[in-house]
Amino acid sequence: MLKRIHHAAIICSDYAVSKHFYVELLGLKVLAENFRAARQSYKLDLALPDGGQIELFSFADAPERPSYPEALGLRHLAFVVDDVAKAKQLLEAKGIAMEDIRIDEYTQRRFVFFADPDGLPLELYEA
Repeated sequence: MLKRIHHAAIICSDYAVSKHFYVELLGLKVLAENFRAARQSYKLDLALPDGGQIELFSFADAPERPSYPEALGLRHLAFVVDDVAKAKQLLEAKGIAMEDIRIDEYTQRRFVFFADPDGLPLELYEA
């Protein structure tokens, strides 16, 4: 029945800042960008290399979502990378604050957390 995740939808507080973060800093490809005048909202479709997508939305006065400490709901969004240390170094060189690299106690794989401009927890997970 289910095959894979098609997309994750993210609502941002500052469209220009978040667009820059996901496109210029993380390197995602723009598939489509639409301004929905009736809602005064942008919808930006971004492609991941595996065919998955991120939909980036802007809505005026969207309420903040609790994140830390752990709140119910989606905990974080994780991206697979070949080398966590190298990816971390590249993002830090672009000015993105990164946490320390950790080891998954069950898989022994390396991972690291960082946040998007609105504090959404993102993870790099080594394949």
